[in-house]
Amino acid sequence: MSGMYRILGNLLAIFASIATAFPAAAANEGGPQLPKTVLYGVAYYDEYTPVDRVEQDARMMQAAHITVVRIAESTWGTLEPQPGVFDFSHVDRVLDAMHRHGIRVIVGTPTYAIPTWLAREHPDVLVTRADGQAKFGYRQNMDITNPNYLAAAKRVIVALVSHVKDNPAVIGYQIDNETKAYGTAGPNVQAAFVAAMKKKWPSLETLNRAWGLDYWSNRINRWEDFPSTNGTMNASVGNAFAEFQRGLVTEFLAWQAALVRKHARPDQFITQNFDLGWRGYSYGVQPEVNHWDAARALDIAGVDIYHPTQDDLTGANIAFGGDLTRSLKNGQNYLVMETEAQGFPQWTPYPGQLRLQAFSHLASGANMVEYWHWATTQNAVETYWRGLLTQDYQPNELYEEAKGIGADFARLGPTLVNMKKENQVAIYVSNRALSAFDWFKLPGNHDYNQVMRPFYDALYRQNIEADIVSPDEHADLSKYKMIVVPALYAASDAEIAKLNAYAKNGGHLVYTFKSGFSDENTKVRYTTQPGDITAAAGVTYQLFTEPKGVSLDTDLYGLSEKDLQARWWMEFIKPTTAQVLARYKHHSWPAYAAITRNEYGKGEVTYIGFMPSDALIARLLADTAHRAGVTWPVSAHFPLIVRSGLLTDGHRVHYLLNYSREPVTVPAALAVGTDLIDCKYHDSPFQIGPWGVAILRDSSLANGQ
Repeated sequence: MSGMYRILGNLLAIFASIATAFPAAAANEGGPQLPKTVLYGVAYYDEYTPVDRVEQDARMMQAAHITVVRIAESTWGTLEPQPGVFDFSHVDRVLDAMHRHGIRVIVGTPTYAIPTWLAREHPDVLVTRADGQAKFGYRQNMDITNPNYLAAAKRVIVALVSHVKDNPAVIGYQIDNETKAYGTAGPNVQAAFVAAMKKKWPSLETLNRAWGLDYWSNRINRWEDFPSTNGTMNASVGNAFAEFQRGLVTEFLAWQAALVRKHARPDQFITQNFDLGWRGYSYGVQPEVNHWDAARALDIAGVDIYHPTQDDLTGANIAFGGDLTRSLKNGQNYLVMETEAQGFPQWTPYPGQLRLQAFSHLASGANMVEYWHWATTQNAVETYWRGLLTQDYQPNELYEEAKGIGADFARLGPTLVNMKKENQVAIYVSNRALSAFDWFKLPGNHDYNQVMRPFYDALYRQNIEADIVSPDEHADLSKYKMIVVPALYAASDAEIAKLNAYAKNGGHLVYTFKSGFSDENTKVRYTTQPGDITAAAGVTYQLFTEPKGVSLDTDLYGLSEKDLQARWWMEFIKPTTAQVLARYKHHSWPAYAAITRNEYGKGEVTYIGFMPSDALIARLLADTAHRAGVTWPVSAHFPLIVRSGLLTDGHRVHYLLNYSREPVTVPAALAVGTDLIDCKYHDSPFQIGPWGVAILRDSSLANGQ
């Protein structure tokens, strides 16, 4: 994708030169610095407050041990009321007040919500999607490739960063906000896509063959005849365009990062608040951004994690978002740029849940927890998205709970910061596979994330911690004892060969149905399925169907008939060298295998030909983990969640999190160490109260000293 912006015009050529001149992330001692403690923060908008109260808010924050605020990312129209006319009075007021009260500031570039004058002067900045041009009003309604937008964005970024960089309160910058391509698909982007394809596919004959364009007379015989992708029915075209759009986001963020880095102080860091796939809350892999590629331009990755609370609080969405974000930069700790204090009205947390949630973020490796936002707005679409304070801006029960959290963060932050994970299991995910899979969703409209997440959740609920890895030629798979690969629908030969080699060299690999079915161009492999996985898994199949009343023929793991039902998809597996763990139980299809396990070199490959129940996924993954030699706290399972790591002082630490409104007992095997919260030493089982937390530090060092 590198260089695709250059064909969009002179401004985009500038992007490339800036990005080259200012590389991704300084890694030396003189580079960007983070405070050596856990940060606790809120987003704050002086521009939104009903009265002049910045000093009062800063005092209340200081009393709650708030140590950082994020500002400015939403208020371009206030910062630049007319083109080239800047008013930084709100920014200055906040910086001055926060500095007086010892609170650090992260400044957001305000480019995700364009001002009215920009839309009036240059209507073409409003994004043209497949269904037409966006209207002004909602945020993220712009074309991130539009030269007029980029020129205005550059002007406000340079002016803002130059204005604030020398303020001692400013520790870093958030570039843009939950950035995506926003469906941009207008004529300019279509032309850019064609130019990129010309570079990738010098031969139209090769492109036609790879994408299967003879079908329904979609063949392209001259580059001039290349049609818009907006009407395509071809998944190869659609997936290639989706990958191109993700590349636009990667380059846009790299451009912003380079621009900020050029004008900021060397010690100030750059981050971005990536958001996850969405199902009314943060849920899975983001379809519109390749977070692994985009994170390369950042000094530290950031994430927005929103989740249900009350009786629906499980911690799984917090853990998944954290594990994914920690994995973006090879295990580096990350920042939670946004999470809810209240959020939707149905998310108002029970007493104790705000505290549990905060420590749950730290348990996954977060170095900062920041709420969106300080106080609930009084106007517009987010009037009922509740902040830490409500519209009266007065202390409430949640604020009082936050004061206790802040006090603990202030006391324990230097000890808990930069905790490192050494996970033995990984979930393998892919943006390319996601886009391709979702062109052909399963019966019932089940998508990629709905297949992937139950496998992650099954590990989580059994306290088998996992990293989230993605296709990367530099990724070291050998450090994992087990890798789970859900629905790798589209993948290159090299990608599958790397996974198979991992197993051959001694790893335990778990493939699910619909893996290896098509190549990286979303063209179905011309071979018996599962294609290049066949030898490693020791299976083949040709037929598949939607299961109706199909279960397994054996009492596998002692599960009930209901838990042995096949869901959503069913492949008719024929083992070649694999051992059959279970066959389908069906009046007409009794002979086909459903789950197999194959010795492959020094390792094993498990293949699952259908969507199992959550209970069966859990038992199967635990069985495989045991066989792989994975170690985990087998004496504990949901609602007692255990998340562990290595502190910078060399001691191991175990977060014990009770996701229940009932007390839970910590089993003897885990109940050893000093609870950092109440300073009590434990050497026998003890109870954690409803929605409670304990943080046990081992007395001995991890290396045995």
